[in-house]
Amino acid sequence: MTNTYKNAGVNIQAGDETVQRIKGYAKSTFNKSVLSEIGMFGGFYEIDLTKYRKPVLVSSVDGVGTKLKIAIELDKHETIGQDLVNHCVNDIAVCGAEPLYFLDYLAFGKLIPTKAESIIKGFSIACKKNGCALIGGETAEMPGLYDENDYDLSGTIVGIVEKDEIINGSRICSGDLLIGFASNGLHTNGYSLARHVLQQKFSFKDYLPIINNVLGDELLKVHKSYLPLIKQLKQTKKIKGISHITGGGIIGNTKRIIPTGLSLSIDWDKWELPTIFQLIKETGNIDDEEMRQVFNCGIGLIAVVAKTDLNVVLEAASVLNENGIVLGKVE
Repeated sequence: MTNTYKNAGVNIQAGDETVQRIKGYAKSTFNKSVLSEIGMFGGFYEIDLTKYRKPVLVSSVDGVGTKLKIAIELDKHETIGQDLVNHCVNDIAVCGAEPLYFLDYLAFGKLIPTKAESIIKGFSIACKKNGCALIGGETAEMPGLYDENDYDLSGTIVGIVEKDEIINGSRICSGDLLIGFASNGLHTNGYSLARHVLQQKFSFKDYLPIINNVLGDELLKVHKSYLPLIKQLKQTKKIKGISHITGGGIIGNTKRIIPTGLSLSIDWDKWELPTIFQLIKETGNIDDEEMRQVFNCGIGLIAVVAKTDLNVVLEAASVLNENGIVLGKVE
């Protein structure tokens, strides 16, 4: 028998079919700044420099970790793409930037065009909601590296901000307050620990009255985009710093924007640990310190403001029905 690429586990025809399936989703995110078609060697994006005085490009790259394992087990793939876009958008939005375009990378053990289509549909949904274009990506089939049902993905976001509107925490000082805004679940962090403890007692297909949901569906809730909230808060011109609470928890992420010589004081009793986190904590007998290092514990975003500006910022957030919680201060 003559050896072929397909015999080795790579199906070029499946790749071509995938490209055809996803073109419509990608094009639905295009705007007048996108100059290229899907399938070219690079994505072209023309920046309208007349809108800016001193523009600065801001970029970030990330993945979604082992949340993928739950999506694979439940065969639900549309939300995982939204997770990735929103995570990346949040990472540049906390710097004051607004997203311009997004690129993805997908790697499969076995490329199934319908599965890839679901994931990329998720990318397009989130890109449209965040006002950015999905201008390119790469899909790879690597049977020697991944099991047949497994896949991985990563994404790169590029955004823009005026140089004098960058939010970097440099003005933060002792006495400033930390305002926390709610997450809608684990977002995209802590899943290795969550899966480790929950799988010992439950199936992800189990309906659990305590969370009023199927466990897997609860864990697959889409990572929230904070872009609308951050844009609203920026208008107050009172924000000194913003942290996106991902791996490392509230302290681990917020200390990244705190100037040298300052520290954080968190009042952990200011809010109640959401039920899904309580379930993980109790099922795995996990202590408070470990929970706070691994998970967002119900707080997905923190804004740092002067005490005198607290009410202005809280009122601005309330316009979007976001209820900020003063959960600590800078010392």
